[in-house]
Amino acid sequence: MAILQQPVGRARWRLWHVPAVETFRTPAGGVPEHVELQLNGFTVGLGTVEAARRVHGVEAVPGSPAMVLVVWADDVDSACRELMAVGVPVLQPPHNTGNNNRNALLRNPDGNLVEIVAKVS
Repeated sequence: MAILQQPVGRARWRLWHVPAVETFRTPAGGVPEHVELQLNGFTVGLGTVEAARRVHGVEAVPGSPAMVLVVWADDVDSACRELMAVGVPVLQPPHNTGNNNRNALLRNPDGNLVEIVAKVS
């Protein structure tokens, strides 16, 4: 799951009292625009509204529903084709996003954002 907020640093510090382990951050130095925290095998990603706009073309508004369900797959392109074939709306077709990731952004039947991600081989 990814929670889109602004800025990531402030959102992360709201969780400081939870014994979560930071497993990923980008960029590595300076103010992060995406941080992943893991707690008991569950990973939560905190991303900035600006990064969502720049990388995925999503206009998220903090304070309103601004969550993305992130699903990791072996093949983003194949998964996206299968979902498109049954009428799932695709907001962004598969594209490379950096960090050796390939992503696609869709909406589920309730209108929630779903991001499919795979490592580029």
